[in-house]
Amino acid sequence: MGAIVTSAPTTFGDIATAYARDVVDGKIVACKWHRLACQRHLNDLARAEAGDFAYVWNPDIEDAKGKPYRPAERICKFAELMPHIKGDWAAKGQLIKLERWQIFILASIFGWVHRVTGKRRFRVADVIVPRKNAKSTLAAVIGLYMLAVDGEFGAEIYSGATSQDQALEVFRPALLMSRATPRFVQAYGLTVNVSNLSIAENNSKFEPVIGKPGDGASPSCAIVDEYHEHKTSELFDTMQTGMGARSQPLILVITTAGADISGPCYLHQVELQKILEGVVDNDQRFGIVFTMDEDDDWTSELALKKANPNYGISIDAEYLQLQQRDAVADTRKQNVFKTKHLNVWVAAASPWLNLYNLQQSGDPGLTLASHAWDGCVVGLDLASKQDIASRVKLCWRDLDDGRHYYAFSRNYVPQATVDKPENAHYQAWVHSGHLIATPGNMIDLEQIQEELIESASTVHIREVAKDPWGGHQLGANLAAEGFVVVDIPQQVRYLSDPMKEIDAVVNAGRFHHDGNPAYVWMLSNVEVQEDRNENIFPRKSRPQNKIDAAVATIVAMNRALAAVEESGTSFWETETA
Repeated sequence: MGAIVTSAPTTFGDIATAYARDVVDGKIVACKWHRLACQRHLNDLARAEAGDFAYVWNPDIEDAKGKPYRPAERICKFAELMPHIKGDWAAKGQLIKLERWQIFILASIFGWVHRVTGKRRFRVADVIVPRKNAKSTLAAVIGLYMLAVDGEFGAEIYSGATSQDQALEVFRPALLMSRATPRFVQAYGLTVNVSNLSIAENNSKFEPVIGKPGDGASPSCAIVDEYHEHKTSELFDTMQTGMGARSQPLILVITTAGADISGPCYLHQVELQKILEGVVDNDQRFGIVFTMDEDDDWTSELALKKANPNYGISIDAEYLQLQQRDAVADTRKQNVFKTKHLNVWVAAASPWLNLYNLQQSGDPGLTLASHAWDGCVVGLDLASKQDIASRVKLCWRDLDDGRHYYAFSRNYVPQATVDKPENAHYQAWVHSGHLIATPGNMIDLEQIQEELIESASTVHIREVAKDPWGGHQLGANLAAEGFVVVDIPQQVRYLSDPMKEIDAVVNAGRFHHDGNPAYVWMLSNVEVQEDRNENIFPRKSRPQNKIDAAVATIVAMNRALAAVEESGTSFWETETA
């Protein structure tokens, strides 16, 4: 018997599925999140075939005029009728030729439909990919398709961003594609203006928007470009709530990583990753993330290939390698390179802690009652009166592999500060209980004092360490209650060793916290200032990047390191003798 010959997939839907299999089988270099997105597709195919899934893959359905089509085929065929509008391909007048990864994305977003209604499955689609991977071209194609081909009467397509230039990053390619494709313009009765595209016959329009759309807007498709630049989720939320009258709306988020983990984009990506991991169930949200894996060497070509699906195609391999070498040689360029070309979130220009390891050390189920403690100290940062003040209870256990530390944070902020528009992340944390709002426009130190005294009933507090710049009266009151209160000067000699210890135990897996996102945010904001003797000191790049909980943790660690051991001689006494 001769060899079995397997024919290559011929339909776009089959190409998408074959691509997913190749990624999962390791034939295509991919990061964890890329593989999980592909595995999800394969899992859903199995569910659909078994008949216990509400959605089906790329079936024959009819449009409003009764014409049959297959949704994955139609969107991909449409894309390949559009011209390139940048670079050598545009100069040669070439049409778009989709790469397999692009086919997978387009086919996935449009090819999954409800088994009964035939309406699109996905209402939110996230494509998180580094720069120069033709993401604006992909978004422009989707915008034009949703405007003219999708069949939505009175379609409203918005390219939303935080600035005019950014909003035009998606709209301008759509405009240029339309100008270069007169048959498309004629077929759909498209009017091409500098500021918008419109179809008079059904009152459809495609236009850029800064901030949120005006009153009365009813988006059928919202393209949120470079979401990492948004300080709040206002645009996304407004677009989503305005879609109530649409039967199959779509929000497309297309972005790179950024440097503000308090912003909406980072939280949006975290939610997506939970969906991909199967932790959160959401069948109406598609997403794929192109980045390196946590344990990859960011200076390697492998990291470049994983993060950049168009490596060597739309983005020159030699160019990326040069950018990588420059980043290796100049530490000031590293985080920009990591966010823009490796799609890695960073929290500071010269970060103190590894963000991934810090996140992994969180456990929302951790409580003071979880363990019997070998010791406990409290750290306070009360320097701010009109923004965040922090209390961190740092407990420890001496185990076979060394001392494990456990941080429990309480973070306070005046209600007046919470109510400021720029503090939307505060509002979310107050709502979730991760940040405590005190009445008025100043921190209520009495509340902090009372809660600390009350908490002493659950665990013995060896010492209370605090920043000497705030809370003098609170310190005196605690001393009167019998607490040992120690002021830790904000100087290198007092902070360097504790900072190095925290960094070491975080990376060693011996640091644990209760998963408070406000706490993680503040620790991630700390940048390292180093002197010529390699001592380090905490700093922040801008006033908005609060580090109060980090300072509270550092001063607590100072006293934890000074804790008297069985010999009766403390680390601190030994070091300062």
